[in-house]
Amino acid sequence: MNARFVAEPLVAIENLTVRLPEGGDRLKAVDGIDLDIAPGRILCVVGESGSGKSMTAHAIMGLVPKPLISTGAIRFDGENLIGLAAEKHRAIRGRRIGMIFQEPMAALNPVMRVGRQIEEVFRFHDVPGPYDERVVKLLGDMGLPEPELLRHAFPFSLSGGQRQRVMIAMALALDPELLIADEPTTALDVTTQKQILALLKRAQAERGMGIVLITHDFGVVAEIGDEVAVMQHGKIVERGTVAEVLGNPGHDYTRTLLAAVPKLAKRPAVDRPGGKPLLSAKGVTKTYSSRTGLFGPRRTVEAVRDAGFSLARGQTLGIVGESGSGKSTLARIIVRLLTADAGDVRLAGVERNLLDLGSRDLAPLRRRVQMVFQDPFASLNPRRTVFEIVAQGLLAHGMSRADARRRVAELLDLVALDPASARRYPNAFSGGQRQRIGIARALALEPDVIVADEPVSALDVSIQARVLDLLADLQRRLSLGMLFITHDLRVAAQVCDHVAVMQRGRIVEMGPSADVLFKPSQDYTKLLIDSIPGRGAFAAPASGASAN
Repeated sequence: MNARFVAEPLVAIENLTVRLPEGGDRLKAVDGIDLDIAPGRILCVVGESGSGKSMTAHAIMGLVPKPLISTGAIRFDGENLIGLAAEKHRAIRGRRIGMIFQEPMAALNPVMRVGRQIEEVFRFHDVPGPYDERVVKLLGDMGLPEPELLRHAFPFSLSGGQRQRVMIAMALALDPELLIADEPTTALDVTTQKQILALLKRAQAERGMGIVLITHDFGVVAEIGDEVAVMQHGKIVERGTVAEVLGNPGHDYTRTLLAAVPKLAKRPAVDRPGGKPLLSAKGVTKTYSSRTGLFGPRRTVEAVRDAGFSLARGQTLGIVGESGSGKSTLARIIVRLLTADAGDVRLAGVERNLLDLGSRDLAPLRRRVQMVFQDPFASLNPRRTVFEIVAQGLLAHGMSRADARRRVAELLDLVALDPASARRYPNAFSGGQRQRIGIARALALEPDVIVADEPVSALDVSIQARVLDLLADLQRRLSLGMLFITHDLRVAAQVCDHVAVMQRGRIVEMGPSADVLFKPSQDYTKLLIDSIPGRGAFAAPASGASAN
């Protein structure tokens, strides 16, 4: 289906084809698509990683090398952006077309204060100063606390949600006619995600601009979208209003994606092996202390305070909460990437507190507890091939190179990657594909415990479902214990036997997932559940459909 509106399109894409560089998964990233973007409406572009969503957005922005664009036109205000001179395209980019990039830490300059980075937008487009009041107002409009002070902060000192708001402020600084948002809420917790979506909706209504929202989360589509275009292998396979596509999808691929969306539904009871805990923790505490300036007062933050849990063999314990609640800090303490101020962590068969062990005593135990990191861009060495990344632990523990190659091929196949990709480097993969490489690396040594820090937040729903099924299958076969950190409560409901809710470093509620997520006792837990995007649209499995 192809919804058309009376209003003249803001952007008209005609027969656009973008080739992939040599060695890619296929010949064309975008394969002859036609797409109109209407003013004053929000178009959501969805599809799996590598479907061509981001490449289409980058082509509009003029960020794709022209030799890779083999056919087509992108018409904006009567001009073809593809044939536009670089200088004229730069004048449009930022002023008339703004973009929010997927990873704010990669898009923001780490050594420049955020206020200065927003000022650069005005300076580049010759907007006369002064800029101080404009920057403060923009940051305030984004809902950022104390914008007069925050504009002097560096990106690394802000939370993920705050960095994303700074990116939105930069994109909206010159009131563009079109805003392109590439996965703007992927790595954010549900409350921050809800705020960002409301912010985008309000900005769109106040400015009357068109928005292209690239996402793999159908909950976001249901929450904010007017129209939706579904992409597969570089082609648009379905287009229509959100109500039409979500309520009555016409293409098998769309139905497959919708069936893979995790539902907020009670997890069936599963028999788990009994016995002593595989991993337990109590009294874990971590405090950070810093100064606001050379002579400023010392600021103390309790990242984790008196946290404890017990994880049985074959069990999954979910840890949920907002950004800054202490989830990732607790995970890194468990795997000894951070040193705790206090606490006791025990692993089955080990008599001593893991937090007291030195490097020599800890080394042979590391293979028993492996971690999947949240950020696949930062956790994979860009100078090593995929084989070297995944096989590093295998080779370190004495496996021959030939056996390691066979094992790596099996692992890549398990996480839905072509085994031939072992020869490539991380920069040749999308964010979701890089996350799968990280999961393969964690599984290589067949650990007793996997600490998974947002392991599927960067994955589209179909690959997410496969990875979650994979982890569940490994649990069944190997009786793995899993500490599963997530901001998606739908995923927690699907995979977690028990759930711990963290707020400001404390575990405020913990118990079976059916109790915590469906009969919460704490107001904070209720707030998290109420903030799930598209909760009404994906509250339970569709009649007659099987839950993942």
